[in-house]
Amino acid sequence: MSNGWVILAAVALLAAYAAACAIYPFTAHGRCTGTGKLRSPTGRAWRRCPGCRGTGSKIRIGRRLFNATTSRRQP
Repeated sequence: MSNGWVILAAVALLAAYAAACAIYPFTAHGRCTGTGKLRSPTGRAWRRCPGCRGTGSKIRIGRRLFNATTSRRQP
């Protein structure tokens, strides 16, 4: 009987994550913490974050998987 609750909880968490990926497909980039800027090695100037190209965001893994499975490829 406890296995049923564990499976139900796992399905509920998966559904919540899928909803979060649908509503908020982007999250803050980890290297620049969502600012899109990094300090230069000298510490005196700013430069654009190369990982997110200055946007400060990255696409979530779940959304990337959803996009890969639903995209149509042209022959």
